[in-house]
Parts: sequence; structure tokens; C-alpha cells
Amino acid sequence: MSGNHFNVHEVGCCIKYFIFGFNIIFWLLGVAFLSVALWAWSEKGVLSNISSITDLGGFDPVWLFLVVGGVMFVLGFAGCIGALRENSFLLKFFSVFLGIIFFLELTAGVLAFVFKDWIKDQLKFFINNNIRAYRDDIDLQNLIDFTQDYWECCGAFGPEDWNLNIYFNCTDTNLSREKCGVPFSCCTKDPAEDVINTQCGYDIRAKGDNEQKVFIHTKGCVPQFEKWLQENLTVVAGIFIGIALLQIFGICLAQNLLSDIEAVRESCLFT
Repeated sequence: MSGNHFNVHEVGCCIKYFIFGFNIIFWLLGVAFLSVALWAWSEKGVLSNISSITDLGGFDPVWLFLVVGGVMFVLGFAGCIGALRENSFLLKFFSVFLGIIFFLELTAGVLAFVFKDWIKDQLKFFINNNIRAYRDDIDLQNLIDFTQDYWECCGAFGPEDWNLNIYFNCTDTNLSREKCGVPFSCCTKDPAEDVINTQCGYDIRAKGDNEQKVFIHTKGCVPQFEKWLQENLTVVAGIFIGIALLQIFGICLAQNLLSDIEAVRESCLFT
């Protein structure tokens, strides 16, 4: 037996620790996202009153942090521990979970291209629904203000969409000082002003269309988003392709490590 030599397979250390290092960063980012989400809910008193989660009529941006952070946390944990402990179950879970995400992204992209008009209608419904809840949540308010300021737009298809909000509508029953106005994020910026005038949109919709164009953006956010997407299509496509390649690369590495682990186990059975 002393003259016999067996070719014992070894798990590739480079692949193992590359997956571990990459996923521990991913896992830490997931922890950071979840921490920010829980902190935001704590500041708004949601954690002390869980039933208030369903009270908001619009979209709470905290949910975005929770979902993204949760996915990153689970994926990072599975990939990190699976690689470090050479755990086949966790590595298979990592590969399958990453594959499902890739498939969902691909499906969403195809459906968005095929059903463009439906997506446009849903985007309008989503924005208008959040316009109604503009004053209900500070995070939602900041998100809408950032969107309108960044894309230089107002409402889903124009300033009149703000008639949906109880504080900005032009009805006789509205006693708010913001009646017939728009948020300050709809206003055109004056380079000479260092301080933001938060009252610049007051009573603006009671004026004529030509006068409105001087003080506020009159284009809607849906057409402005479409315009931005067309102008930056190459960059957006490049980002999505990069993410897809990264996911495929992660799946391939995990499968490669799984093959090495199985080969080591088989070689151990024959030695």
C-alpha cells in the first residue's frame, strides 16, 4: 500500500475566499440597509405601533430599504457562511436564490418593454396615489420633492395633478394656505437665491398657464422620466447588464466551489 498514491482533490482556496470576501461585503451592506430602515421606522414611531404600517396611503420608502436590505442580508449570509464552511446546502441556496432574482429581473425587463403603455398607466397611478399621501409621511414627501426637483417636473403629467391632494386642491372647502398651489419642489430655481423659498408654489395654479411657466415646472414627471430614460439609455442598459453579469458570475463561482466540495468528498470515500 505504501507504493500507491491517490490524487486527492482540494477545494480551490481562491474561489472559496473570493466568494467569502465578496459576500461578507454584501452582507454588511444588507445589515446597513436594514439598520437604516429600522432607524427610520423608530424615528416615525412605527416600531412602537406596528399597526401604523398600513395607515399610510402612499408608498413608504423605508420598504425599499427593508426589501433590498433583507435580500442582501440573506444572500450575503448564505454565500459567506456557505463558502467559509464549505456548506453545500447554503451554496445551493445562494445559487438558486441568485438565479431566481436574475430570472425575475429578466422577466420584468421583457414585460416592461412589451407592455410600455400599461407600465406608463401604472406609473401615473403610483405617482398620483403618492401625491394624495404627500403630507402623510416625511420620507414620502422627501422622495417626491427629490423626484420633482431632479427631473424638473410637477405631478404625474402636470401641476393639475396636485388637485388630488387635500392641502393643494382648489375646492371651496379647502382652508389650507397651500390651496391651489404646488410644493416648492415644483418651482423653477433662481440661481441668485441661496435659501429655498418653500412658499414659492402658493396660489400658483390660480394663475394663467403662461404665468405658471415662469415660476414652476409645468411638465409632468412621467414624460420627464421617459425623456431622461431615452437620453441615458446606454448608461441604464450598461448598469443592468453589469448587474446581470455579476449575478451570473456569482452563480458560476458558487457552482464551481460546489463541484470542488463534491469532488473532495468523493475522493475521501475512496481513500
